[in-house]
This record gives sequence, C-alpha cells and structure tokens, in this order.
Amino acid sequence: MTTDPTTDPRPLTGIVGLGTVGEAFLRLAHQAGHRIVAVDTDLDALARVGDRLKAVTAGEAESVVLTDDVAALADATVVIEAVSDDLAVKTDVLRRVGEVSQAPVLTTTSALSVAHLAIASGRPEMVSGLRFLVPPGPGGTVEPAPTALTSPSTTSAVDSLIAELGLTRVEIGAGPAADATALVMAYLNQSVAFLDAGHSTRDDIDTAMRLGCGLPTGPLQLLDTIGLDTAHATLTGLHRRTGDASLTPAPMLTRLVDSGRLGRKTGEGFHTYDSEGRHTPDGPVDHPTVRRPVRTVAVLGSGVMARGIAEVTATAGHPTVLVARGPEKAEAALAALSESLTRAVRRGRITPEQKAAALPLLTPATDVEAAADCDLIVEAVAEDLDVKRLLFTRLGTTAKPEAILATTTSSLSVTVCAEATGRPADVVGMHFFNPAPVLRLVELVRTETTSDDVFDGARAFAAGLGKTTVTCPDRAGFIVNCLLFPYLGAAVDLLQRPGTDIDATDAAIQNGYGYPMGPFALLDTIGLDVALAIQHRLYDQLAQPEQKPALLLEGLVAGGALGRKNGKGFRTAGR
Repeated sequence: MTTDPTTDPRPLTGIVGLGTVGEAFLRLAHQAGHRIVAVDTDLDALARVGDRLKAVTAGEAESVVLTDDVAALADATVVIEAVSDDLAVKTDVLRRVGEVSQAPVLTTTSALSVAHLAIASGRPEMVSGLRFLVPPGPGGTVEPAPTALTSPSTTSAVDSLIAELGLTRVEIGAGPAADATALVMAYLNQSVAFLDAGHSTRDDIDTAMRLGCGLPTGPLQLLDTIGLDTAHATLTGLHRRTGDASLTPAPMLTRLVDSGRLGRKTGEGFHTYDSEGRHTPDGPVDHPTVRRPVRTVAVLGSGVMARGIAEVTATAGHPTVLVARGPEKAEAALAALSESLTRAVRRGRITPEQKAAALPLLTPATDVEAAADCDLIVEAVAEDLDVKRLLFTRLGTTAKPEAILATTTSSLSVTVCAEATGRPADVVGMHFFNPAPVLRLVELVRTETTSDDVFDGARAFAAGLGKTTVTCPDRAGFIVNCLLFPYLGAAVDLLQRPGTDIDATDAAIQNGYGYPMGPFALLDTIGLDVALAIQHRLYDQLAQPEQKPALLLEGLVAGGALGRKNGKGFRTAGR
C-alpha cells in the first residue's frame, strides 16, 4: 500500500549526506517511524545505502526516498546536515537547503563553528548543531549545540528530534569535545600502527582493549564505525593544527582509505560487515589437543593479584597451593581470600555452594617446594625483575618436568624469566587483570622459546577459568598497557595548557565515547605512582616518544599524590 505524503501524519525528516553519520541518523529515523528523504550527490553512496535498506524497509519502500536532488527536501519537517566537515562544503549545502526548505537544519559538525555555519547559511535562526563523538546508534548520546542566534522554535525542534530518535541528551562541550577527540584519535591511530607493526592481530587488539579497559568497543572496530576516511581527515586536521606526531595518520590507515575500504559504511575496513552493516565475525577457531592439561595449581605470592588468581582457580575446582613468604602472610592471605569469597556470594558472582567447595581446595605454604608436583605454577610476586629471575631459577629445578611455569608480569620480560629456569620452553606469560575474579581478560605472552604444548595448555586452562585470552609478543606493555598509557600520558600533558578542565574532559570521554571513566579518573583508580612506574618501564624498554612519562605526573607523585588510595589525585586533591 502506498502512503499519500500529503496526508501522512508522520514527520518527514531530511538527511543530507549518506556517509557514516548520515546513514546512522537515517536508520534511527526509520526505526522511530519517520518518513525520510535522504540526499547525496554520490550515486555510489545512494546505491550502497539503498541496498542495505532493502531488508529493513521491505513492504514500506515509500517511507524512505533516496535522491541526489536537494529540492526533494521542500516538505521536510527538519533537516540533518551530515556532509564532510569542510567549511566550504557545509556552507554550500546549508545555503542550498535554505533555498528549498523552511525547516530547521541541524549541522553535525565536529570541528567547525556552528555559529559561523549558521551565519553563512543566510538564516542563522534556523540552524543549530548536534554534537557527538561517535555516530549514534539506538540509545546513543548527543548534545544539542544551539548558537546565540538559534530561534526557540529551532531549539524545540532539536529537542523533539532527539527524543523521537531515542537518543540520550548529554553535556560534552566544544572545548572538552576537542580534547576528547584528540586523545581518543591518537589512541586509535596508535592501535593501527600497532597492528601494522605485527605486534598482535586485529581481533586480539580489539578484544584486549575492550575487556582490559572495559571499553564499549575495540579501537579498530570503533574506527570502522566512525569511518576510516572520516578518522583519517580528523587526524590530518589535528596534526596540521598541533604538529603532534602521534596524530599523523598511520600508513595502514592511509592505505585502507586509498583502497576504498572505509569501514562499516562500505562493508569492509579492519573488519567486515554484512549488507545491514552488522559486524561479521570470523569463523570458529580450531583449538589443538591439550597435551599438558592442568589440574593442580600453585600461586607464588600473597598480594592482591596472587590472592585473586588463587580465588579464581579454587572457585573453578582446581586444588591450589598459595605460597607466601611466611606463616603469618600465608594465613593472612587465606583470611583475605575467605572474605573475598564471602563478598562474591553477597554480590551474586558465585553461590554459597561454590564458596564452600573452594575453601578446602586452598592450601597455604611457605616454601616453593610445596609447588613441586603442581601442573601449573603461577608467579605473582613483586614487579621486580631481579626478584622474579631468582624465583624462576629455583623453579627450574623444583617444578616437575611437565609443569607449566607462568609469570603474571604486566610489563617485564617474560624471556628473561624463562631463561633463568634453564628450561625456557616451559615458560609462558599469563597477565591477569586486577581484580582477577572479576575481569575476564588474560594476556598470554609467548616467547620465542615457549613450546606449543605449554602455550596451548595455558590457553585451555584460562578458558576453563572463564577467561578470554589474547596472544601477545614478549614486548613491554604487551597490548593493553602499551596502548593505554600513551593516552593517559597525553591527558596529563593537557594540564600544561591553561584552562583545561579535568572534570569536563573526563565527562566528554564518558558521554561522547561511552568509556566507563575518563583518563583522570582512571589514573586516580590505577594509582598515580603505579601509572608513573609503568610509564617509566615502557619508555625505558620501548624508547618511543609517546611512552615518555608525563612531567606533571612526576611532580604529583613526588608531592605525595597517589590517587584514590590516599585521597590525593586529579579528582580528589582539594576537591
């Protein structure tokens, strides 16, 4: 049945530009029941979007009109302008829309002045802005960005559209949005360079950053969502304005853009996507037969990480020996473990029966000899290479020949630990994330000498604990810390510029990108002293400019500001 547009009560939403952003709004408007007129002068874009819409508009084709004629916007209720972020291009489009339509126009610029565009349009009262950092999906976040000249009726139209499309209204702010964009784009760009250098795979990079940092999506998939051409243009503009080398588009990003692989909107970027723009996962991975199965475990250490790993292994049904430096530390560790299990029951992570079954599986010990017969020995002592080397030297003769020897180091050399044993083929890195009972990620570090049997056994064991593993090279920072800490350091460097607002920057990252917390809150949570120590290790080993420790962080730590743990940090000191 064909609907008569002159009597159809549904809103008629106009969209100009069918790139990543325009198509995102088209889908939201269609889901909200709007009629849509979408305009683009690129016939390939019209055909591409038309093909993807066939499935979702079956039986109601008249509700979406795709055209290259801007005159089709004459009867639109509201128009969303989503063309490239170029002043001349946007100005031309806004003027042409104004010639055929009296509807309010919402510009989606991310870098240009909305006021400048509004005045250039010739009818500034009818133009407002929509600010967002990621193309919005259902429930996504946007910020209305009116100018001093925006009329009340246009403001009302913007508010109504946001509500009708099911979007969440947030505060981002132009200045904080610019800072957030620069920080995140540099991190995304480094992720591309990391992939191009062969340090890890596409899927392991995305999985590591998503699970290790609690992000809504991995960096490479986020680039696909933004659009690789859009990201490349944003980086190019940022580099031109700042001269910051970290914002020079990675060669791999340039190659993909030049080849027409632009991300989700073209069906292929770093990942591939189906005809409706949904991510197409790779096929199932074949896992080899495990020749070194793990039943019994020893955890060396009594600190937070050691206790967390022992809690996970015992809860999973593995008899676990917890080796501490003395009887008092061993008993204190067991008491803390019991309290942690009680909290886990209270929070619903495990059942009372699981706690009751786990406690008898935990055995305290004070000598490495107690680990001699265990299938897996996990070292979780202080992050000091000399201490670890001495311990692994002893494990080389103490552990049974078929045992898997693992270190939980987050940034030190697994190879050095392996060489100390005299049996390096038996050693693998297993970097659990704190708190180990909660976080699912384990970075598996394979050295040049790690045997297949040992690596496969460690991976199968981690999977049995309910963990997700990624494979890392024996390189400082592995995946997560190597990509995370330049981003955190760059955030600290913003404070050298007058006027930087810590709370507003954190809020822009959270509201604009959906991150669980902003960089300053995250630094306070990690501990400023811990973050600084990791920065030093990364810079010492990698000697890359982006890994250089932040000078202001040095000063804060020297002054006793450690973050949340002592109430003095970025978001706590004096506030």
